Amino acid sequence: MSAESCVGDTCTTDYEVRHWPINWSAVFAGSLAALAVTVVAGLAGIAVGAQMVDHGQHLVDIRRAQIGGILWAVCSAFLSFVVGGWVAGKITGHTRAEHAMLQAAIAWLVAIPFFIFIASLGASGYMGVWYTGLAGTPAWAGNAVALPAADSYAILRNNALGALTALVLGLIGSVVGGWMASGQPMTFWSHEPADHRTDAPLKTAITH
Repeated sequence: MSAESCVGDTCTTDYEVRHWPINWSAVFAGSLAALAVTVVAGLAGIAVGAQMVDHGQHLVDIRRAQIGGILWAVCSAFLSFVVGGWVAGKITGHTRAEHAMLQAAIAWLVAIPFFIFIASLGASGYMGVWYTGLAGTPAWAGNAVALPAADSYAILRNNALGALTALVLGLIGSVVGGWMASGQPMTFWSHEPADHRTDAPLKTAITH
């Protein structure tokens, strides 16, 4: 917001800056919650056989992926960050959707380095096959099987596409989770007037 004040022929504009403080405890808790649900969903997918490809095979042709594995990966990537965004939004205690969604989105940002670190250790398979594209080939890992150049490129492309899809779904899920945590109606046409912000700082008047 801005206000213009004039003295004589000179006019100046004063800007009011409203910052949104970040609750880092809530952000890290939401990131860890999303990571935990992702690992549980990945292990559950392996246990029930909901992989996108058979064990030991590479995803060279996306059309040969199992439909059950794709659905499992989509749901786990989305719902894990719904939980993470909900946790971050609930801990902050914001009752406005914009504030809670911001905290949830920052929790998604903080979770990305965690996913990359775990994937770089070679444990991305426990989080679902889509997160394999977040890591390259470790320096200590040799090429056990030499693949044709066309197949190697197809595998790299499909892994990158899967990781991108999982991250985008995670961002959408975190925003939805933060919106749910705020308690405001889940509709784009619902907006609370600025004069009725329930999470604004309370002011008490002292009379003598």
